Amino acid sequence: MPEHSGPDRDATPSAWRIALPHTTAAVPIARALVRTALADIDAPADSDTAELLTAELVANAVEHTVGDAPIELVVELFASGCQVEVHDGSPLPPGDLSAPGTDGHPDPWQEHGRGLLLIRTLSSACGHRPTAHGKAVWFTLPSRRG
Repeated sequence: MPEHSGPDRDATPSAWRIALPHTTAAVPIARALVRTALADIDAPADSDTAELLTAELVANAVEHTVGDAPIELVVELFASGCQVEVHDGSPLPPGDLSAPGTDGHPDPWQEHGRGLLLIRTLSSACGHRPTAHGKAVWFTLPSRRG
């Protein structure tokens, strides 16, 4: 069950947190949580984009970390949009979230390598930071309000 932060649980939550299984089953659960969280506020960020980028982060965490420790999903809601973080137990950084690779395009013949490009391209900001138990990889999206 997501945990709502903030003093009043009846008010719009400012953050949603959930521990996800370290399996591919985490991806649809994460997408559903992001969709639900964004539907809970006025002028949410684009839900389709948020779901896609969240799925990429969770799939990367499942694929590139060892063990069966849960992955944590954190969705923070702001008047200006949202930030999504995925916490995993690996201290190793994800690839380069700050800039495209040498030619800026993934190899079209490879099955992998497009997720970070999608995150860099479609989010308003993204990155990663160390945590006490590994790392958090995050992205932000602006509100759709014009």
